[in-house]
Amino acid sequence: MCGIVGYVGNQESTPILLEGLRRLEYRGYDSAGVATMNGGGVEMRRAAGKIAKLEKAISENPTHGSVGIAHTRWATHGPPTERNAHPHMDEAKTIAVVHNGIIENSSSLKRSLEGRGHVFASDTDTEVLSHLIEELFDGSLEDAVVQALKRVEGTYGIAVISSRDKDKIVAARKGSPLLIGVGKDEWFVASDVSAILAHTRDVVYLEDGDVAVLTRSGFRVIDHSQSTVTKVISKIDWDIDQIERGGYAHFMLKEIFEQPITVENTMRGRMLQEEGTAKLGGLNLTDEQLLRIDNIVITACGTSWHSALIGEQLLEEFARIPVEVEYASEFRYKNPIVTDRTLCIVISQSGETADTLAALREAKSRGAKTLGLVNVVGSTIAREADGGIYLHAGPEIGVASTKAFTSQVIALTLLALKIGRLRTMSILQGREVIAALSALPAQITQILERAADIESVAEEFKRAQNFLYLGRGYNFPSALEGALKLKEISYIHAEGYPAAEMKHGPIALIDEMMPVVFIAPHDAVFDKVVSNVQEVKARKGTVVAITTREEESLEGLLDYEFRIPETIDMLTPVLASVPLQLLAYYIAVKRGCDVDQPRNLAKSVTVE
Repeated sequence: MCGIVGYVGNQESTPILLEGLRRLEYRGYDSAGVATMNGGGVEMRRAAGKIAKLEKAISENPTHGSVGIAHTRWATHGPPTERNAHPHMDEAKTIAVVHNGIIENSSSLKRSLEGRGHVFASDTDTEVLSHLIEELFDGSLEDAVVQALKRVEGTYGIAVISSRDKDKIVAARKGSPLLIGVGKDEWFVASDVSAILAHTRDVVYLEDGDVAVLTRSGFRVIDHSQSTVTKVISKIDWDIDQIERGGYAHFMLKEIFEQPITVENTMRGRMLQEEGTAKLGGLNLTDEQLLRIDNIVITACGTSWHSALIGEQLLEEFARIPVEVEYASEFRYKNPIVTDRTLCIVISQSGETADTLAALREAKSRGAKTLGLVNVVGSTIAREADGGIYLHAGPEIGVASTKAFTSQVIALTLLALKIGRLRTMSILQGREVIAALSALPAQITQILERAADIESVAEEFKRAQNFLYLGRGYNFPSALEGALKLKEISYIHAEGYPAAEMKHGPIALIDEMMPVVFIAPHDAVFDKVVSNVQEVKARKGTVVAITTREEESLEGLLDYEFRIPETIDMLTPVLASVPLQLLAYYIAVKRGCDVDQPRNLAKSVTVE
């Protein structure tokens, strides 16, 4: 959710902090602020709204100092106003805190502090931390932070500075991602690597319970007993160009157009054509262990949940093994039935999604084998799962996920292929799947070359108030994902349904003002989808269809048609998702919406 960045070194910190905030703005953009050490004390500047508002405030009233922390907020406790913007300070203005997470016992802590004379200036849960640290301060900032955190219930990623213990940042994490950047005579703290990639590729990932102390001479990590924790420096292989727009109007558009490459990257080195199977080095499960699996549970949130629904069908068809798909936010509260013969697959682009991480830990506690499908190397889910499959999609900055979704489907296909070939799937079937996978990058390119056709369709629907997306089989999840994309970035109400379920309620909504998007490739259920199209047209609905070939049975039924290349049934969602992404994108642009930073959303949901 919220984004944190901090700097200790020999340069002016404010430009570095602002640059980091701009890289992190996709994590939250309700308000922003910085606090720096200027030699005499702590200076703070805050602003409601996006980073540009903060930059303007600082240009009018600059801050100085070579030590500082900064924050961009996604609001949880308290409305997105300047008084609720981070950093938060104690009454004496000697301590500044930035925080990502939720302090669950903030109300009781606040009452206790107020009873001892503390006066609060905001509505946030975070402010209790600055007052607690100030009350416990006895010469050492890290001592005070450790003692304060022992009284806190909830989740946090924090960075703290104090004029009473200068030239130092103390950072800590529990449940919210945080890392240390190691530069040349300078050190950074950040919520994710994008904030510091322009300065260093050497990072140290903090674990829950870690407390990091950054000074001009280096950094050290301790635990809550103040014992030293040994950490390993990791090397980031992302390039700075990957987190720039590269001439595209929006990150989302760039990421849509990157999909031929990202899909290929997800497959690279993992397909064995002759054997008709896949090689997945990160599984950490032997063939014998995979054969012992009795059932699979896939858990995820949002777009990742839609890829999980596709994965369910892939695994059941290829491997003939029962699969359940669970919302991660519900999984651990339902007393789930998992055993040591269950494989629990958790899917998260960021690898930090709070609900998905909690589901992973719940499954592990019950003895299940766990597998993470994540995009961010070194993320918490990647570190805690028994095994994993990295997506290799590169950084995804646009809040609405696109390339990560298609890479998730590819990764699930490879996994299904691997398990299927161990169980019942023939080598000929395996080779057919690999051939179809190999063709996808070029097929996606063909679709993208006709993006203008989608843009012209979008022009017709920019004033629509409602949409219905329908699909069957493998493309029911495609309908859900198409509707979600439209909702996320255009603010048009949209729903996805299995096409046949339209008759059980949603058909009441259909009239000449209701656009209905059908995902209708020529697959095993095509004839049934045609019947559903006829039902919509009989009620004067406007039909937009994603098809694969000219079909006599659809003649006269379609108001708008976009054809995608033909592929095997189970891979049609990969191709169908691309025009659906473009449709949502172009409608949002024509409505004047902020595509990359849609209202009320954040890229990585790290609070429950």
